[in-house]
Amino acid sequence: MEHVNKVIGKELSLFEKKFSESVKTTNYLLDRIMRFIIKRKGKQMRPMFVFLSAKIAGEINDVSYRAAALIELLHTATLVHDDVVDNSMKRRDFFSINALWKNKIAVLVGDYLLSKGLLLAVEHGDYRILQITSRAVKEMSEGELLQMEKARKLDIDEKVYFDIIKAKTASLLSSACSAGAWSATNDESVTEHFRLFGEKVGVAFQIKDDLFDYGQDNIGKPTGIDIKEKKMTLPLIYTLQNADAATKRKIIYIVKNNSTDRAKVNEVIKYVTASGGIAYAQEKMKEYREEAIKLLYQYPDTPARQAMEELVNYVIDRKY
Repeated sequence: MEHVNKVIGKELSLFEKKFSESVKTTNYLLDRIMRFIIKRKGKQMRPMFVFLSAKIAGEINDVSYRAAALIELLHTATLVHDDVVDNSMKRRDFFSINALWKNKIAVLVGDYLLSKGLLLAVEHGDYRILQITSRAVKEMSEGELLQMEKARKLDIDEKVYFDIIKAKTASLLSSACSAGAWSATNDESVTEHFRLFGEKVGVAFQIKDDLFDYGQDNIGKPTGIDIKEKKMTLPLIYTLQNADAATKRKIIYIVKNNSTDRAKVNEVIKYVTASGGIAYAQEKMKEYREEAIKLLYQYPDTPARQAMEELVNYVIDRKY
């Protein structure tokens, strides 16, 4: 993402320092874990969305940096808690916090990160930013619980699927964009415009993740992890909605009862591919990307807008 780095590279470097400072603590164990987290952080995609939204709407300022830090703290907290909930031992090819320090410590670390984010906003009077991000955390929790509830019966239709991913996945990305816009403008209509933009990018992002499970745009090997975990992804939902009664019963039976059987999972993947489920999901992903770009193009053509378009394309064209 050469253009993104050219436009906000300095801001991202400064943000790195500010973020590291924001999680420092005198508690030895906690400080050790914070340093572990910082060393293994991802690409900081959400702070990029904060800074580019601010730059398109106005100018990056101190509030923008705090908004980016709050988003990153909340995002990291949710990842730590997710690994506990999912009993996941790995995160980005490294051991997860719960794998190294056990669940109790991991939960407390997630709580610490969340509280640091809340305090950062409260201590500087960034109440609108806090409201935006708190709503995202609420929606993420609701989306996760709705998905768990529906997974028991495998009765998720397309409308419910989009309700889930808008809450579970897109809400944090939309809050990054809206927080960035607010930090630069204090304008509610501009903030809502960027919230909607971020939501559409977030939905496309999740559909891309769905497609990875079927070996699309990745290394060519389907993983079937979502099927094993009984997650209803868009390609699978489309297949079930368009399958005859016997095929539908067979797929549901496999997902419910044989999801750990590699051969059976591959059978489901073949059904999904043959039914056009993958092609349908790819088309939907493209639709959401185009809608996001249309919203973006309502702003003048500037280096920041070009960088944002590059970031959107990276999110959707990524290979992992």
